[in-house]
Parts: sequence; C-alpha cells; structure tokens
Amino acid sequence: MAMVCAMAMTSLNAQQKELTLNDLIPGGKTYSRFVPQSLRQLQWCGDYYLYVSGDTIHATIPGKASKSITVDMLNAALKLKGEDAYKQLPRFMVTDTKRNVITLNCRGRYYDYNLDNGKIERDYAYNKKGSRFELDLNKHHVAYTVGQNVWVDVDGDSLQVTNETQDGIVCGTDVHQREFGITKGLFWAPDGEHLAFYRMDESMVPEYPIVTITTRVAEVRPVHYPMAGMKSHHVTLGIYDLKTKKVTYMKTGLPKEKFLTNIAWSPDSKYVYIEEVNRQQDTCYTVRYDIATGKGNRVLMFTDKHYVEPQTPIAFVPNNSELFVRQSCQDGYNHLYLYNIRGIMVRQLTKGNWMVTDVLGFADNGKSIIFQATASDEKATSVDGLERHIWKVDIATGKLTRLTKGYGVHSAQLSGDGRYFIDNFSGPETPRSLDIYDTKSGKLVKHLLTAKDTYTGYPLPDVRIGKLLADDGKTELNYRIVTPPDMDPTKKYPTVIYVYGGPHAQMITANWMYGMRVWDIYMALRGYIVFTLDNRGSANRGHEFESVIHRNLGKNEMADQMTGVRYLQSLPYVDSERIGVHGWSFGGFMTTNLMLTYPDVFKVGVAGGPVIDWERYEIMYGERYMDTPDENPEGYNNANLCLRAGDLKGRLMIIHGTVDPVVVWQHSQLFLKACVEAGTMPDYFVYPEHEHNVIGKDRPHLHEIITRYFDDFLK
Repeated sequence: MAMVCAMAMTSLNAQQKELTLNDLIPGGKTYSRFVPQSLRQLQWCGDYYLYVSGDTIHATIPGKASKSITVDMLNAALKLKGEDAYKQLPRFMVTDTKRNVITLNCRGRYYDYNLDNGKIERDYAYNKKGSRFELDLNKHHVAYTVGQNVWVDVDGDSLQVTNETQDGIVCGTDVHQREFGITKGLFWAPDGEHLAFYRMDESMVPEYPIVTITTRVAEVRPVHYPMAGMKSHHVTLGIYDLKTKKVTYMKTGLPKEKFLTNIAWSPDSKYVYIEEVNRQQDTCYTVRYDIATGKGNRVLMFTDKHYVEPQTPIAFVPNNSELFVRQSCQDGYNHLYLYNIRGIMVRQLTKGNWMVTDVLGFADNGKSIIFQATASDEKATSVDGLERHIWKVDIATGKLTRLTKGYGVHSAQLSGDGRYFIDNFSGPETPRSLDIYDTKSGKLVKHLLTAKDTYTGYPLPDVRIGKLLADDGKTELNYRIVTPPDMDPTKKYPTVIYVYGGPHAQMITANWMYGMRVWDIYMALRGYIVFTLDNRGSANRGHEFESVIHRNLGKNEMADQMTGVRYLQSLPYVDSERIGVHGWSFGGFMTTNLMLTYPDVFKVGVAGGPVIDWERYEIMYGERYMDTPDENPEGYNNANLCLRAGDLKGRLMIIHGTVDPVVVWQHSQLFLKACVEAGTMPDYFVYPEHEHNVIGKDRPHLHEIITRYFDDFLK
C-alpha cells in the first residue's frame, strides 16, 4: 500500500561531531551556524533587486551594473555627522516595489531614500507615540494608531481621525482574531486621499484575565476573547476623507455579528470591496460600498455546506476598472476566477485537482498573472500537494505556463513591473537555491546562490516519504518516517509520532529533507524513529480533504493517524510497545485525544498548548469547524477531553504558556482538575510569560523538557 521514496543522508567523518539542541532549535546559541545560507533581505525595489551584506545594501538591475549603498552614504544623505551618525546600517523596508526608493527607519522616523541619486526624497513626520504604521504609496501620507484611535500625518501635520474613549472600542487594528487572512486594520486608497480603517466594538465580549507576573504584584491584563456560542464583537469599516477631514462609516447593516474580511479598493478610489462572511460561516458575499454614501450592494455570493473561508482580497486587473480576479474554492480547490464588476464570471482562469497557494502579481502589462500552486507537471493535473511551482496564466485565454522546474518547493518574489521573479527553491537534497527568471520567456537571468549542506560532517538520520490509504479506503495520505543513522533493522526502536492534524498546516513537503523538523533529527540521533502523517483535515489538498473535519474535530483525523500507527506496527524495527505522540496547539489536542482514545497503543505523550474543550476556543476558528455548541452539542461533547480524563493510562505531559491568548491557560488547567477528580495522573510544565508558542532563547529548553520526558518513559 505504501509508495516509498527513500533518501539516505548519513555523512562521513561523523564520529567526532554531534548535533545539540543549541545547534538545531531556533533560539539556540549556535543555531545560526546551521541555517542554510541565504541573501539577507533579498527583495525587489523598483528595477533593483536588493540584499544586505554586512553594513552594505547591494542594489542591482538585472543585466545592468550593480551599486552599493554604504552606511557612510546613508549618513551623508541624512546629514548625520559625529556622534549622531550611524555606525551600523539602519533598518529599512521596501514600501513600494514599483519605485526605486527604500524607506529608512531611522531611530523611529521614516525617510524615503532614492537608490538612483542617493538623496532623501521625503521625511515622514509623525506622532512617535503611534504604532501600526501604514504608508500611502501615492502621496506618501502615513496612517497609524495611538491607543484606540486612528491618526494620519499629512505633510507634517498630525490629524486625529477617530476620537473613541469608551472601553472596548478600538480603531485601526486587525480584527476577528486575525482569521480570514486579516493582518492589519488600515488601508490606503490608490489616490492617497482616502483611508479605510476597521472599527471594532468589543464591549459586549467578556474580558478574559491574562495574568502577568513580571511586576512586583502580579497584574491582570485582560483581553476580549469571544468563545464559541457566546457574543461576538461588532466590526464596521470607516472611510476618512483627507480633503473634508470627515469619516463615513459603511452601512454594513444587520446582523452586526458577522465578519468583514479582505478589504480591497477600486482603482478609482470611489468604492471599497469587502468579503462579508455570516456568523454561521457558510455564506460569503462580495459587497461593493460607495464611500461617498456608505451604501453597499452585493456583487457575488458563495455558499458551502461546511464553511467558506475567504483569505485574500479581490485584485483588479491593471489598467482595467471593470475586471477583477477572485480566489475561491467553489469547485473544490482554490483557483482563480475573472469577474466583471457586475458580478458576472468572465472565465475560470485555473482549474484542476490542485491548489493555487499564492498570487504574486500581474505581468506582461497586466495580461497575465504569476502565481504559486501545488500543480507540478506541465499539464497541471492532479498532484499530491508535496510540491510548489511558479506558474503564469494568460488572462485572455487561460493558457497555463509553468515557469519553474526541479522537484521541490519554489517560492517567489515578483518584481514591481512583473518582468522578473526571484525563485527561492528548496528540494529534498537542496537546502536552498536562489535564481532570477524572466516571466515572459521563463529563462534564467541570473543565478544568485546555492546553499551548502550545513550538516556536512555530522551524522544524520535517514528520511523517506510514502503514501498510505486513509481510513476512508480511497484517499492517499503523505507520510514521513525518520530513522536513526545506521539503524539495525533486526532491533526494535521506540517511535514518536509528531502530529498537528488540523487545517492551515501541512507537515510533509518536497523541500529540504522533505520538511523534516530539526527536533526529528535530534530524536533520531538519540535512537528514536519519528513518524509524521498529514491526515485528512490538513492543508493544501482541496476543500473536501480539509472539510471532512467539520462538526467532528478529532474523529477522522485520529482515524487517519491510526492508519499510520498500523503501518508502523507492521515494520519489524518498530517496537509496538513503545509508541509515543507529541504535538502542539491543534496537535496538542490530537496528542491528548489519541492518548485517551487509544490508551493501550500510546505509552507516552507530550501535548503543548492543547485545546481541551472547544466551547472555550474563540468564535471565528471554533465555529467555522464545529458550528455553535447549541447547534452541535454531540460534536462538542465528543471533543471535550475533560469528559474522558479518566481514560488516561500512559504518561502524559502537558505544557502551556501562562499568558497564552490563543489557547487560553484555562484549557489545560481544567483538564488537570478533571484528572484529579478522575484519579488519573498527568504531568505538567508551564512556561511563565510565554504566549501560545515558546520562542526565543527558551525554545531549546522546551525541547530539552520534551526530549527528557520521552527518554524517561519511552526509551
């Protein structure tokens, strides 16, 4: 049943070297030595591609001479001397990929620096108390937030846009728990004269107590956290007119409990488009609002028996105010559709049993679209989701052209004019390769870098991938198995299953070492087998593959994971009496669930930040996959792990950050309480002042804790 692709990665002269957690885990003291080489801050800026080496910015126009921008040159442009001059390169960003200008962040003040003439083009004066800065790329105004309000700076004048004083009302921030692809709350119009911003009223949402211990007396720093089935916040969209200095709120209407996602402006800056999702998350409307009146009309409507989940705004075709491109899973896979502004579909631009995973932009003077997809072969037929390639589609004809080759994962950055793209490639045996390609011809323009294997000279495990049939008997699942170097097939080894299992994540890909996690390397070197399987419910295999989890979180995911267990048990070198499981977040839910549901299979588990009771998870994510507790009491009951605390037999360690605002600390504490009442004995470890993930210098410590637990009770 399994189709296996093997890749041996043992190294020579390894007896003298040993990889440590500080080498392998981000935050480790020596971790940077083992990261594959790249070009720092590699990106497009107008006609130039840039990267940083030392304290120098290298800027090159493909096919033309390069130039270097040094710290001294920036000091001269900024007119800084002596003690005021920069000794190191100040931070910079590219705010507009179409102009040959970078924006310098100089001690909290922004300046536009022209790469062509080496002069400062603009000094952005703004209120230094602000945050969430958003620069307008047309007239170079800046919007930002101060406290709960929006401000703009126009030609040096600071103007307050909103004047909210009531607790629980905030403007200009991201909303809806950062679901639906939302990452910000300020949106400049193309004309630079109008600013759209979110206004969120959370006053009806209970405050959840997050306690910090860094003060002498611990303090409560509450957050508004809407739990499944409870009241949700109310969001609307305001438009600020810089000429009239007035705000017009879009008449988004009733019900107020809905999700306003994926904001997009029309090219003429007269309309704003919102992807509006109902509270039930089974219907999405594309609504066009007239910013002068605030009135809206529905352009498109999509429904799904499970859920809809828009992730990207519509994109207007360049130089055409009548046509826009929308991404949708309406045929079962995420694809590109061309519509006119009346909501009539002109054509489906991409089609097949594969997913568009990113749209990079337009090329050929707006006649084609450059995008990333899971389609791998030249005919764009059905694939297993392991690869990513860069493609071009002709808007007029729908003709598809694959622009990248080589088995693996290609990600890309498109130049501002769409003529070139930087291909960042990683394959099973290639840590990283950087190249520039022409989007018109598909030809290589310049090879930039091939990274060496930083693990050369160290012993490494063997990694192979394969396929198993899901519990439904028809769906192929990808798996990865990591085995110790020089494994003796006549011996039996302890095995750890690393699991995530939920939506928006994919564990097995065709990039460097098949996406093997660095902790997998460490465990294999210590004599463990590490196994990972992307069950149904995970990402990038189509809507049906993912939405099988709807209303029954954990059911089909666990069934598929047990298919992986049965495969492991069939291997002569796997010790079926020593199988463990580890995962974080949704993977923590899966780990705990597997330990309780199959107590005679899993001997040891480590669950990090686990969701224990989905009634206590936030509305946007929780209700999408489970509906409300009133609508789906059986599903919530089956997934409530507190109710099965008495089924625990093996050794289970739960780890949680004390200021986790995603899976709040209450989850694991309630499980501990249930275990005490049931007479079962989990182990517990907390990370004070850490949120949902333990990051930074403490991350190696986390993995030492996890490793020791398996060493103590599984090895």
